[in-house]
Amino acid sequence: MPSSRRTSERFLQQQDHVTLLPTETVSATTTKRPAMVSRRRSSRSACAAMLGLLLVFAWSPAAPSVLPGRSSGSVAAGAPFPALANAATALPERLSDQEFWTLISDISEPGGYFRITDNYTSNEREVGQLASMLRETGVQGGVYLGVGPEQNLSYIAAIRPAMAFVIDIRRQAVVQHLLFKAVFELSADRADFISLLFSKPRPAGLTPTTPIQQIWNAYESMATDRTAAEKSYERIVQQLTGSHGFTLTANESSQLESVFHAFLRYGPAISTRGSSSGQRGVGNNMNFADLTGWSFDAAGQPQSFLSTEENFSYVKSLEQRNLVVPVSGDFAGPKAIRAIGAYLRAQGGIVSAFYLSNVEQYLFQDRKDRAFYDNLAMLPTTEKSVFIRPYSMRVRGSGDSHPLCAIDDFLSGVRAGRVSSNNDALACAR
Repeated sequence: MPSSRRTSERFLQQQDHVTLLPTETVSATTTKRPAMVSRRRSSRSACAAMLGLLLVFAWSPAAPSVLPGRSSGSVAAGAPFPALANAATALPERLSDQEFWTLISDISEPGGYFRITDNYTSNEREVGQLASMLRETGVQGGVYLGVGPEQNLSYIAAIRPAMAFVIDIRRQAVVQHLLFKAVFELSADRADFISLLFSKPRPAGLTPTTPIQQIWNAYESMATDRTAAEKSYERIVQQLTGSHGFTLTANESSQLESVFHAFLRYGPAISTRGSSSGQRGVGNNMNFADLTGWSFDAAGQPQSFLSTEENFSYVKSLEQRNLVVPVSGDFAGPKAIRAIGAYLRAQGGIVSAFYLSNVEQYLFQDRKDRAFYDNLAMLPTTEKSVFIRPYSMRVRGSGDSHPLCAIDDFLSGVRAGRVSSNNDALACAR
């Protein structure tokens, strides 16, 4: 029996009555550019029907608030954290292309506004330290949730989840992760990934064991090949829309082209908003090469999804099996996080880590923090599931930081009224 059918039947057994939401009809648009693929209405599989049921439940007014009591989405306290890797055995080993695209489409909210329109990379040098901390504290397996661009790939490499969701309010972020997906799938190794992403010829002598800093140093002398870039872009579009059959709107195709050309224009020095003066792991103005080659752990070793061939291969395997799912959604919105929670409960998945960056800062500014914490009630967690908050390492100081904060304990602090500001969140108030 297909996994989607088993999940649908299991979910139906849990509900007394469910009414399907009406399906939105999307008018097709056409374009003369071959890279622009019009949206067409794809046939709905059993997975699509299951998702319709899940989303009704996720949107239900009866969805619990985090305030009255313990999060109903949480696994009973005391569940051993090592069981996270085994707890996700009901999750799919792979998603078909149709299931993957349906999951993105049905869980996503419409793209929204964020103060930083282009967010090509993170600027968080702490990723290297946190990658090792996650491994050392046993945060492994389960399901990873995160926000933003490439840093998620490094956390995924460290945690080794069975599945991952990246949630971002900007639709362009979803498109950028689709770009990363295609580049992973078309690359044999790390050196190929860098060559294709930045349209640079591959230097001679690079092997799977070459240290990442030597790889980046070798690429410094390689000029961008703009003729090859055209072919690279065609390969990426073909991989997404041809090989996978994903349907992009004209706007999404335009965003894909824009992001690709940003990486082409700025090269490995690309940073959050484009240009950068990164200084090899110094300061907060770090670029893509810095973040993947010079983000060090406490032992002075670089840690990222490109730091070792093993890390790269693990993330590539997830991408090839359609298990890194980019979703557009507001952390405080009515749909995305709740729908992910409903999907994971139906699949038997457990959240091992939720990377937050500094999103809570904006949620508190906009007075949406309570809506976000209510949404978290829908996520299945254990007492060992953690938030990843790198900014805690900056604001609180290295001697009093809580960058890995137990989700269940923190939500207890929310219910008790001990979390009223972003500083309280960074301090992991309980």
